[in-house]
Amino acid sequence: MRKNEKKILVLILAFFSALALCCCSNTVTQDTQNPDKQEDKLTIGMSFDSFVIERWQRDRDIFVQAAKELGAEVNVQNANGEVEEQKQQIEYFIKKKVDVIVIVCIDSDALSDTIKSAHEAGIKVIAYDRLINNADIDLYISFDNEMVGTLMGQSLIDNGIAGGKVVMVGGSLADNNVSLVEDAFEKVMNDNNVQIADRTHCDGWRAELAADYIYSHRVLVSDCDAVMCGNDNVASQVVNALAVQRLAGKMLVTGQDADLEACQRIVEGTQIMTVYKPVEKLAHRAAECAVAMAKGQEISGEDVGTISNGKKELPCVKLEPVMVTKDNMDEVIIDSGFHSREEVYLNIK
Repeated sequence: MRKNEKKILVLILAFFSALALCCCSNTVTQDTQNPDKQEDKLTIGMSFDSFVIERWQRDRDIFVQAAKELGAEVNVQNANGEVEEQKQQIEYFIKKKVDVIVIVCIDSDALSDTIKSAHEAGIKVIAYDRLINNADIDLYISFDNEMVGTLMGQSLIDNGIAGGKVVMVGGSLADNNVSLVEDAFEKVMNDNNVQIADRTHCDGWRAELAADYIYSHRVLVSDCDAVMCGNDNVASQVVNALAVQRLAGKMLVTGQDADLEACQRIVEGTQIMTVYKPVEKLAHRAAECAVAMAKGQEISGEDVGTISNGKKELPCVKLEPVMVTKDNMDEVIIDSGFHSREEVYLNIK
């Protein structure tokens, strides 16, 4: 009886050993036929400042989908507003040997050394929406930020502020776009005899700092006709603070990005305008450029020019923004599908 049990045990062990060898053999065959598929796949690393600003989530989703349709995979990282975290993310992309790195930078002056390392590894770098200064980047793609400032200023003039006063509540000075927007805005104010009563900036684009400013400068603000806000998130805090002083709707407020709440405020009358930047076009174009660069192709097109970032003249793609007011809300925002009518007019009865 024991001998029979031993024989059965031996047979069972032999069977499973053969089965294991068979499985191993199949695995090796599959690997040989499909050697490391990832090596042939175009890969793009994308590091965002953060997703606090509503529009960045749109940019991310559209870019990833567009890149996928063009045959590339995208690894998205969120730096949560921390410069050192963003540097580590870029270094991670370098180690992963991605083909292209796309960066929405936190600090326009803080990444030159890290980008140098990427170039030494043979990786192309794209500055997305925000220019990276004094760095050897390969492409800058954004909207025309000078036009953004001009549109903000012109909207105030159209609403009769000429000869009046305005307070400027801008974004982070570490963002190169902020100075471009503000310089253009100031030019329109100067050309129309509008006094800039005061200005402040929200470090790290922390919108709550805008509300703090309005509360602590009540007398100065109440003596002005308008508040120029760096973006719609800042404008939301400004309008909330003005509402406490019963000035919401009486004070002209500007913004940019066409956030849903901003569009709602515009039709409700507490914000006069926003600047719509069709992120679908920007993200699609950026994905096209990233994939082309990954393939070693040159970037060309009618929208391609050059810009200096302090280190060199580099290719630049600039798209045009659009002023959005109550009058063209339906045409620009709703008809394009950016926001739905139900969402925009939610509080209008």
